[in-house]
Amino acid sequence: MGTPSIHFNESPEDPFGIDRAASAVVDDEGTVVGWSVRAQDLLGYPAKEVIGRAWRDLLVDSHDLPVARSAVAEAVRAGGWIGVLPVRHRDGSRVHLGFRARAVVREGGEQEWFLVGAPAAEIVAWQRDRALLDGLYRRSPIGLVTYGPDRRVIRVNRAVEKASGVPAEAPVGHRPCEFMVDEDAGPADERVRHVLETGEPLIFTEQSARTRHDARRERIVSVSAFRMEDSTGQVLGVAETIEDVTARHRAQRRLALLNEASARIGTSLDVAQTARELAEVAVHGLADFCSVDLLKPVTLGGEPVPGAVGPLLRTALSPPEHRVPFQEGDVVPLLPESAQARCLAERRPILEGLLSLRPEWYAMDRRRIELALGLGVHSLIALPLMARGLVLGVVSLWRAHDSEPFEDDDARVAQELTSRAAVCIDNARRFTQQQNTALTLQRSLLPSTLSDLPAVEVACRYLPASGEPGLGGDWFDVIPLSGARVALVVGDVVGHGIHAAASMGRLRAAVRTLASLDLEPDEVVARLDDLVSLLAGELEANTDDNPSAIEQVLGATCLYAVYDPVSRHCSLARAGHPAPLVTTPDGEVTVLEPPAGPPLGLGGLPFETYDLDLPEGSLLTLYTNGLLEAGYGDVDTAMEHLRACLEGTTEPLDRTCQAVVEALLPKGHLPSDDVALLIARTRMLRPQNVASWELPSEPTSAARARELTTAKLDEWGLAELAFTTELVASELVTNTYRYATGPVTLRLIRTHCLTCEVSDTSHTSPHLRRALSTDEGGRGLFLVAQLTERWGTRYTHEGKTVWTEQPLPRV
Repeated sequence: MGTPSIHFNESPEDPFGIDRAASAVVDDEGTVVGWSVRAQDLLGYPAKEVIGRAWRDLLVDSHDLPVARSAVAEAVRAGGWIGVLPVRHRDGSRVHLGFRARAVVREGGEQEWFLVGAPAAEIVAWQRDRALLDGLYRRSPIGLVTYGPDRRVIRVNRAVEKASGVPAEAPVGHRPCEFMVDEDAGPADERVRHVLETGEPLIFTEQSARTRHDARRERIVSVSAFRMEDSTGQVLGVAETIEDVTARHRAQRRLALLNEASARIGTSLDVAQTARELAEVAVHGLADFCSVDLLKPVTLGGEPVPGAVGPLLRTALSPPEHRVPFQEGDVVPLLPESAQARCLAERRPILEGLLSLRPEWYAMDRRRIELALGLGVHSLIALPLMARGLVLGVVSLWRAHDSEPFEDDDARVAQELTSRAAVCIDNARRFTQQQNTALTLQRSLLPSTLSDLPAVEVACRYLPASGEPGLGGDWFDVIPLSGARVALVVGDVVGHGIHAAASMGRLRAAVRTLASLDLEPDEVVARLDDLVSLLAGELEANTDDNPSAIEQVLGATCLYAVYDPVSRHCSLARAGHPAPLVTTPDGEVTVLEPPAGPPLGLGGLPFETYDLDLPEGSLLTLYTNGLLEAGYGDVDTAMEHLRACLEGTTEPLDRTCQAVVEALLPKGHLPSDDVALLIARTRMLRPQNVASWELPSEPTSAARARELTTAKLDEWGLAELAFTTELVASELVTNTYRYATGPVTLRLIRTHCLTCEVSDTSHTSPHLRRALSTDEGGRGLFLVAQLTERWGTRYTHEGKTVWTEQPLPRV
């Protein structure tokens, strides 16, 4: 669209306008034949003094004559002239005027010159304004659009034409809705209307300005607008200056994208979740579709093999789209010619701005190719996910439909994005690896199977922590004791990770060792407390290497309970651990209140044993604090749910255990701390399976013990064990007569094995030794140890009990 010509009388500001400029007519001989009133005002000569005289003699000084003659020659040659000349005023002074000279041919062929003049300062200012106006429309890098009162385009400059690709003439006479896309035209037209009606200017308002001929191309402009009015205040239209800020807008958007990535990617230490966060951020401001495909070992926490690219597992896809050929969890094959395979092989981004019609890049079967083509995908960036020099997988970004094709700047932003995400994914992978190691260690330290015990039926659950700190140090154990009794243990080591699991293993081993001594519960906990103090002392030297190790050990809690199925007596002690619950056969749930005791390792405070009798079929529920803190946050609310699950339950024990977990850990909720749960249903040994006799402390008691033992074993149908058992009973009773005082108690218990116990009032510990050939005695315990599967000694407040166990004969 060209700039229209401007005539002398078009503008009141035109210094050459007829009503403002001086004018004169000179014939072909140089004689003045016409003189205007304005000329008289500017130079002081009235018309009668000028007309008929030569201009050279009257208006030009002699020293300015060469310049004037040069201007005349140029005018004659070109048929016209414009410029500035010094002219003599009537008072003798020099006046610089700007002139326009144009040849005029009269009828008859005579030629005259029409001159128009004005003060040089006005001419220079006017020419500057003309140059500015011409520059705005022809050479300005900032776009300019003028609208008429009807909001139709009057004129656009070359900058708008260059930026939009639309010819300058095309928008003239049209409203924005006729040459811009609908989403952008509405705001543009409203902006013009607002300025027209209110006269309020707009300054640096940004908006999208896509044109219909290239709707896919993003274009963001900064618009300033003002209303145009003439000298009388009449509205002539609106002028807009338009600056293309697409590049700046994209840079800001990419910076915002990277900032968002820093905040949103890596919020957890879960590999799959981190991959999903990457995909979601990428489609938020960079791509229409994003998939993250990781090497299978990476998803499991394994170390990727350097230089090897194995099967890829689709770990994340955003947004969800069933037409995408591979969904989350699918194995993604790679063809060697695909962009993904090349980017992994070359370890660099691969940009395909416009995908060819060949389907190799899909690396899939024909049916899936047709599905993918329906998405309108036309541009691709494939980027390797790399951290510490190892390839973790590949990220694929796609644009579809009306989106602009990817450019090099997009590839650079995508590379920065994936580089940051790769570090987060690798951290999550390494955390998963540590979690798996700690979980393997922890589960190897926990009981793998719970044997069928005569004292209790047991069900348990162990749920490892899934939060960022890692696995905790919770544990449980079921330990068979002598006399058909059982020890139930639940403990918790403060802290997470491998160190917590290792500390847990040491404490569990210590509890098993102490349990084998058949100590009272309070004494077991007290000795465990001493052990923890010793461990803390050992770890103190390594504080620099592991500052949290002491806190983990000193923060341990434990609950130790012993149940006797013969007497139905249960005794327990705890060190800072949550109190257990008892559910009686009639369904009533009670929270026991044994003395809490301090956590292990503090020392200086005693532990107490809490005793109670449990009816047969009672439920004893032991747990760690992770169970109450997992789902509700409020311990009291969680305890009510726990009581509700245990109250009046008639379900099998394993179902009850699972119901507790489901009630206190809502579906989909992952615990942030370990959860250990142990539920035991008490049993009672029938009187016919237990025989007990009190014998005097005299020499004849050994023979009496043999008689009673033989008779009872014949009654139980265990005659083949009679010889061994009567010998064991005789030796143990004889030892009590020799080394102890008071009455002697002989007891036989039939369960999965045959137990023989001899109790007395002495606390002297029997010792197994190898007697010399010259010794007359000292072989009794040696014979006992050889004839039985296990033997040992346990102590009570009244004395001690020596016990033996023999397997029952196979039926």
